[in-house]
Amino acid sequence: MTELVIETTGLRKEYRRGRGNHLVAVDDLDLAVPRGGVHGFLGPNGSGKTTTIRMLLGLVSPTAGTARVLGEEVPGRLSRVMDRIGAVVEEPKFSPGLSGRRNLSLLARSRGLPASRIDEALKRVGLTGRERDRYKSYSLGMRQRLAIAATLLKSPDLLVLDEPTNGLDPAGIRDIRELVRELGRSDVTVLLSSHILAEVQQVCDSVSIISGGRLLSSGPVQELVGRETGGGVRVGVHDADSASKVLTAAGLRVTTDNGHLYVEGVADPADVTRLLAERGIYVRELTTDRPDLETVFLRLTEGGVR
Repeated sequence: MTELVIETTGLRKEYRRGRGNHLVAVDDLDLAVPRGGVHGFLGPNGSGKTTTIRMLLGLVSPTAGTARVLGEEVPGRLSRVMDRIGAVVEEPKFSPGLSGRRNLSLLARSRGLPASRIDEALKRVGLTGRERDRYKSYSLGMRQRLAIAATLLKSPDLLVLDEPTNGLDPAGIRDIRELVRELGRSDVTVLLSSHILAEVQQVCDSVSIISGGRLLSSGPVQELVGRETGGGVRVGVHDADSASKVLTAAGLRVTTDNGHLYVEGVADPADVTRLLAERGIYVRELTTDRPDLETVFLRLTEGGVR
């Protein structure tokens, strides 16, 4: 059985909004995060991701249900494993007039951590060479990397990142993506909360999708994507009308898309070329449209499937 670093059962969080009125932010959530790699925590804005993370970190008490982090019940026994958990869930608070290295040095000293870890953390996040620049001169992406470096001072077993690429430019997003991917290959388990589907698919090994505070689906990314059926084939031919009639007669669903044919329900794209060639119609372009995480996400969140 796979060891879990995070496990919740029936986790629920309600907020009172006046007499007899409650807002349910997290609703009966069963979450399982395996040890190792990067686990995406995916959902639209307002889906309950941040509230869940705050409960896992002991910042908010659940209304009902249970949660365990690194084998210990939260919040009751969180103190036993807090030194093994790193988290970036809010805007980091560093002294703007001090250098990045000086900020980390003060943080390490306050926690009783060896100074030798500072250079290692700076190297892992790619700030070597800029560590003596003042924090206020850092770009938003550099500030985010310094925040991650601060969590790495503890050499955590679990690293929790809540929307780490929010507000970053494309270069900053790429840097954080590569950093998260590298951390996932090491001895750190990363829980990455995000609503950016492309980012999650590029860096995550497994994913949990939630909406309205409820779990919709969970598992390895490739497995979730592989469950999707109905991938189509885009076909380019000179005589689109004749080709459409041939493919429709064969039981395939065909629509016209910008001068091309889009054929659904195709088990093997070779079947399309064979059917058309038998009638003297030759394909000049054929592109397979494979399902991706966005397809899975939209089906689940729009359809409310659980």
